[in-house]
Amino acid sequence: MPVAYLIVEMNISDAERYREYMAAAPAAVKAAGGEYLVRGGRSETLEGDWQPHRVAVLRFPSYEEAKAFYDGETYRQVRARRAGATEYFNMVLVEGVPAPV
Repeated sequence: MPVAYLIVEMNISDAERYREYMAAAPAAVKAAGGEYLVRGGRSETLEGDWQPHRVAVLRFPSYEEAKAFYDGETYRQVRARRAGATEYFNMVLVEGVPAPV
Protein backbone atom coordinates (compact mmCIF):
# COMPACT_ATOMS: atom_id res chain seq x y z
CA MET A 1 0.00 0.00 0.00
CA PRO A 2 1.44 3.41 -0.90
CA VAL A 3 2.17 5.94 1.80
CA ALA A 4 0.59 9.40 1.68
CA TYR A 5 1.95 12.87 2.20
CA LEU A 6 0.38 16.05 3.52
CA ILE A 7 2.16 19.03 1.99
CA VAL A 8 1.52 22.36 3.64
CA GLU A 9 2.52 25.91 2.83
CA MET A 10 1.72 28.71 5.19
CA ASN A 11 2.46 32.25 6.17
CA ILE A 12 2.39 32.71 9.93
CA SER A 13 0.97 36.07 10.94
CA ASP A 14 0.67 35.51 14.71
CA ALA A 15 3.68 33.57 15.99
CA GLU A 16 2.40 33.29 19.55
CA ARG A 17 -0.94 31.85 18.45
CA TYR A 18 0.80 29.51 15.99
CA ARG A 19 3.01 28.19 18.83
CA GLU A 20 -0.20 27.06 20.56
CA TYR A 21 -1.08 25.05 17.45
CA MET A 22 2.42 23.58 17.18
CA ALA A 23 2.35 22.60 20.84
CA ALA A 24 -0.58 20.26 20.09
CA ALA A 25 -0.13 19.24 16.45
CA PRO A 26 2.85 16.82 16.75
CA ALA A 27 1.07 14.59 19.28
CA ALA A 28 -2.05 14.48 17.07
CA VAL A 29 0.07 13.58 14.03
CA LYS A 30 1.93 10.84 15.91
CA ALA A 31 -1.28 9.40 17.39
CA ALA A 32 -2.63 9.04 13.83
CA GLY A 33 0.49 7.19 12.66
CA GLY A 34 2.02 10.19 10.90
CA GLU A 35 5.41 11.80 11.10
CA TYR A 36 6.93 15.13 10.15
CA LEU A 37 9.52 14.96 7.39
CA VAL A 38 9.84 18.73 6.92
CA ARG A 39 8.80 21.41 9.38
CA GLY A 40 9.98 24.83 8.33
CA GLY A 41 13.66 25.32 7.75
CA ARG A 42 15.55 26.81 4.87
CA SER A 43 13.98 26.67 1.41
CA GLU A 44 14.77 28.00 -2.04
CA THR A 45 12.68 28.15 -5.19
CA LEU A 46 14.62 26.37 -7.92
CA GLU A 47 12.04 26.62 -10.72
CA GLY A 48 8.80 28.49 -11.19
CA ASP A 49 7.42 31.37 -9.19
CA TRP A 50 6.26 29.59 -6.02
CA GLN A 51 7.52 31.56 -2.99
CA PRO A 52 6.23 29.78 0.12
CA HIS A 53 6.99 31.40 3.45
CA ARG A 54 7.06 28.10 5.36
CA VAL A 55 6.62 24.49 4.23
CA ALA A 56 5.80 21.30 6.13
CA VAL A 57 5.65 17.75 4.81
CA LEU A 58 4.10 14.91 6.78
CA ARG A 59 4.03 11.20 5.91
CA PHE A 60 1.24 8.78 6.83
CA PRO A 61 1.04 5.02 6.28
CA SER A 62 -1.79 5.43 3.75
CA TYR A 63 -4.01 7.97 2.04
CA GLU A 64 -6.96 6.75 4.09
CA GLU A 65 -5.10 7.18 7.39
CA ALA A 66 -4.01 10.70 6.45
CA LYS A 67 -7.57 11.61 5.51
CA ALA A 68 -8.87 10.10 8.77
CA PHE A 69 -6.32 12.18 10.68
CA TYR A 70 -7.43 15.38 8.97
CA ASP A 71 -11.14 14.67 9.37
CA GLY A 72 -10.85 13.30 12.91
CA GLU A 73 -12.00 15.07 16.04
CA THR A 74 -8.49 15.29 17.52
CA TYR A 75 -7.04 17.27 14.64
CA ARG A 76 -10.23 19.30 14.28
CA GLN A 77 -9.64 20.54 17.85
CA VAL A 78 -5.95 21.19 17.12
CA ARG A 79 -6.85 23.13 13.95
CA ALA A 80 -9.05 25.40 16.01
CA ARG A 81 -5.92 26.58 17.85
CA ARG A 82 -4.51 27.76 14.52
CA ALA A 83 -7.46 30.04 13.74
CA GLY A 84 -6.21 33.57 13.16
CA ALA A 85 -2.53 32.57 13.36
CA THR A 86 -1.81 32.45 9.62
CA GLU A 87 -2.34 34.70 6.64
CA TYR A 88 -2.84 31.50 4.64
CA PHE A 89 -2.52 27.77 5.29
CA ASN A 90 -2.72 25.56 2.21
CA MET A 91 -2.65 21.78 2.55
CA VAL A 92 -2.74 19.07 -0.09
CA LEU A 93 -2.94 15.30 0.40
CA VAL A 94 -0.93 13.26 -2.11
CA GLU A 95 -0.66 9.51 -2.44
CA GLY A 96 2.91 8.27 -2.83
CA VAL A 97 4.14 5.46 -5.02
CA PRO A 98 3.94 1.85 -3.83
CA ALA A 99 7.02 0.57 -2.02
CA PRO A 100 9.26 -1.60 -4.23
CA VAL A 101 8.92 -5.33 -3.76
